[in-house]
Amino acid sequence: MNLTPLPAPKALDQFFLDARARLLDLAAILDRINRGDHAAQVADDPRMIRIREALDILRDPSGGRAERIQRIFSIDYDPNWPKPQPRL
Repeated sequence: MNLTPLPAPKALDQFFLDARARLLDLAAILDRINRGDHAAQVADDPRMIRIREALDILRDPSGGRAERIQRIFSIDYDPNWPKPQPRL
């Protein structure tokens, strides 16, 4: 089965309002963090650093943004992780 991507204008028409809503949600979250007491203390928090890295990726038009952002928030695979055991 060969999947054909949506033409860019149709994708924009279909997803614009959803993207707008998600960006507004993110802006509100960041505003809440900035308004909180001791906001400067979280500037170097690893979670905030990851959020800033993800925002930089969103501005990069080269593609693969979803995967690159997922990698920022993921733990690297370790082949030595214990395997799940069946429940008895």
